[in-house]
Amino acid sequence: MTAKTLVCVVLILLIITVVGNAQSLDNIKDLKLPTATITKIEDHTDYFCVSIISKPTPSSNIGIEIWLPKEKWNERFLGTGNGGGGGKISRGFLSAGIKRGFAVANTDLGTSPNANSVIAYPERWADFGYRATHEMTVISKYIIRKFYQRAPKYSYFIGCSTGGQQALMEAQRFSEDYNGIIAGAPANNRTHLHASFLWNFNATNKEPNSHFQPMQLNQITAAVLKTNVGKDGGAPTDNFLTDPRLAVDCGCLDTILSKQQVEAMKQIYAGPSNLVTAEKIYTSFPLASENEQTALNLQQSNGAQDLFYPFKWLWGADYNLLSFDFNKDMAKMDRELGPILNANNPDLKPFKKKGGKLIMYTGTYDPLVPFQDAVNYYERVIDRQGSLEKTQTFFRYFLIPGMAHCGGGPGLNDFGQNLPSDIPLDVESDILTALMNWVEKGEAPQKMMVTSYNEGKREKGVHLKRPVFPYPQFPNYIGGDPALPSSYNAVAHERGKVLKPAQKYLK
Repeated sequence: MTAKTLVCVVLILLIITVVGNAQSLDNIKDLKLPTATITKIEDHTDYFCVSIISKPTPSSNIGIEIWLPKEKWNERFLGTGNGGGGGKISRGFLSAGIKRGFAVANTDLGTSPNANSVIAYPERWADFGYRATHEMTVISKYIIRKFYQRAPKYSYFIGCSTGGQQALMEAQRFSEDYNGIIAGAPANNRTHLHASFLWNFNATNKEPNSHFQPMQLNQITAAVLKTNVGKDGGAPTDNFLTDPRLAVDCGCLDTILSKQQVEAMKQIYAGPSNLVTAEKIYTSFPLASENEQTALNLQQSNGAQDLFYPFKWLWGADYNLLSFDFNKDMAKMDRELGPILNANNPDLKPFKKKGGKLIMYTGTYDPLVPFQDAVNYYERVIDRQGSLEKTQTFFRYFLIPGMAHCGGGPGLNDFGQNLPSDIPLDVESDILTALMNWVEKGEAPQKMMVTSYNEGKREKGVHLKRPVFPYPQFPNYIGGDPALPSSYNAVAHERGKVLKPAQKYLK
């Protein structure tokens, strides 16, 4: 082929691409959807943004945005998760997905402007729990097919926290929606997770002078680390724990806290219980994460009030949180909200049968959605599958030493979970690339190379980097520079070893 002919072919292809996109945009501009309406289409430099309101029930009001690359679409769809109580579109994932070439979507989960505003709309509680994400997925795939005149070859979902709940809900309820799913720090045990927030709130608010001071929490964490660091597989120089399940009590509370504070901390360490039957409802936070205050100092005056929306849904905006009965009120919450909010079903056989692949991750320094609950869920999936080996053929779980909620923290915390587009995307350092490699090539992730950057900024250089392996394996320090991956190998720790709630609180 001559150079002149090659130029002509390229020009023809460019014309076809431009015309094709214009025709496809015309195809969706006036598209009629059964239970949804396209409210706006915005033309941006690199993509079109399609805004949608979906009403699967008369009182539903689910906001959805789908971003469609104009060029270099990778022929894949990426659904992305929200956070907290939803209420707005999370555009960070949308922007990151576009940069990677995905057609990408996000939903406000039907709780706009915030979760506390939908008290009078029970159907929107169900939208938040499971329906909005499925609606987003089905509508997005339909619009993608119309826009590009072909369906995506593969569909993926990624989310953390509430996004992790969305992820597990999709795997459990809608096995046909996605080929691959990433569930980070999943808030899937929703009613009992929020019961733990309230348990901690009560522990520090029922009696005067029970709140902890930041300096005190720093001292407790320092004492826990001094007692345990380097004994759980991590390096002796770490300022975080690799496996807090192996940690022991620092025996330091009486020297740091007042008597009233000691009682409050002991209640929090024990985790929420049914005060009538003594049955455990949920786990506690991980040892050595005391100074990550998110879940410990839940005072009425701060933003932690945003964690209590399920109680307001059931008992009203002015509900007295201190009046919650962990026996009868917990039963009411589980009865009315559990079926629509909790993604606790360990039976993933339909998802597995359809060839789906699932990666779950949590951090060991996350007191907001403690890793122990994810361990418990994973163990129940193993029981249902019959063995760890059978489970790992489609579902792998990574515990990230020293990572806080979805990222950050004093330890390892970056393996591409926030979809950076400015680094090489390889199967060991980027979790979405690893998932795609598993789905499309059948190569299961054997390890993730997780990084911590100086001051939390990639441009500041690497502080730590080490391999993290599928549970129950953990990175084990074997000597040498603690900052280098070569100083670690994989060692299997005992499975389980976490507080196990009563069976009725696992539904």
